[in-house]
Amino acid sequence: MNITVVGGGNIGTLMAAEFAAAGHSVTMMASSPDQWSETLQVLDETGSVIKEGRLALVTENAAQAAESAEAVFITHPTFMLEDTAARLLPFVRKGQLIGVVPGACGEFFFREHLKRGAMLFGLQRVHDIARIKTRGKSVFSLGRKPKIQVGAVPNEQSVSVAALMADLFAMPAVPLPNYLVETLTPSNPLLHTTRIRSMFRNWEPGITYPRNILFYEEWDLPSAELLIACDDELQNVCRAIEGETGMDLSSVRPLKEHYESPDAPALKAKISGIPAFRGLTSPMREVGPDQWVPDFKSRYFRADFAYGLKAILDIAALANIATPHMDDVHRWYLTVANQNAVTMKGMPNTVKELTNLYQ
Repeated sequence: MNITVVGGGNIGTLMAAEFAAAGHSVTMMASSPDQWSETLQVLDETGSVIKEGRLALVTENAAQAAESAEAVFITHPTFMLEDTAARLLPFVRKGQLIGVVPGACGEFFFREHLKRGAMLFGLQRVHDIARIKTRGKSVFSLGRKPKIQVGAVPNEQSVSVAALMADLFAMPAVPLPNYLVETLTPSNPLLHTTRIRSMFRNWEPGITYPRNILFYEEWDLPSAELLIACDDELQNVCRAIEGETGMDLSSVRPLKEHYESPDAPALKAKISGIPAFRGLTSPMREVGPDQWVPDFKSRYFRADFAYGLKAILDIAALANIATPHMDDVHRWYLTVANQNAVTMKGMPNTVKELTNLYQ
């Protein structure tokens, strides 16, 4: 299969390497192609090579990347999706598969591509925990999931796309009832934002920290409590939309269920103990010796607050559901990062219009 992977970050590098190792013709669309080797290696946690694949092409050129691709996997963060969609649009053709990984908000940015006959799909969460060792050369596979969940637009294509993804990723793939599940999934848009809000709750200009805080291993009780509160609000949004439209949003699993943690102390222990997250630091930058501050240019801020969380809040507003905890998290971000709220491209005006996006 001719596959293009857009974005040479952690998960994009891993996907390109795995697809190439399986014998597919893989093009990587990434910046600085001269930094890339023809061969990509996948490493286990000990650094041993477990897979190796040869890329067909590495390019920055959208035409070269997309024109002959049967499937295009986009791994860019959400704040880049509007630009990425515009770059790819001239080269979209009928029957082409366009996948967003993870899929949140893809339905808002790729509507014109659907009109041209492409099919949109997304993964609810990434299929593995990936960490680059050497850019353009090697990547660690640190936490392969037991299965992936796949949604598509239109909804009825989810079954066939999931079957294809099961083959490509060599793992079970479960079709989701609709793509809205992906945008409402409480992954990074809640996981990252509540942790950051709690971590930097007393921050203001002039305050510094003596080191970069471990994002997951030092997860604390206030972070777990806030995450649960926001997730409870999200579940209220899902139930309201189900009641009004009949859409099945049961696959937006509560985080207490997803992490098998009935309360905040258990959730704190669970998240802080995940082996694949060990050593991961926070979105911070060093401004002097032993002086660290939040890094508002990080994708944690620019993608998860500005787009992921904002999309959930906009959908909650359509459903007329109060979300005081999520509202507080978003307002805090706008204040400390000195940002204006993003207007979500393609966001409809009513719940009915929202559900029509997925038909």
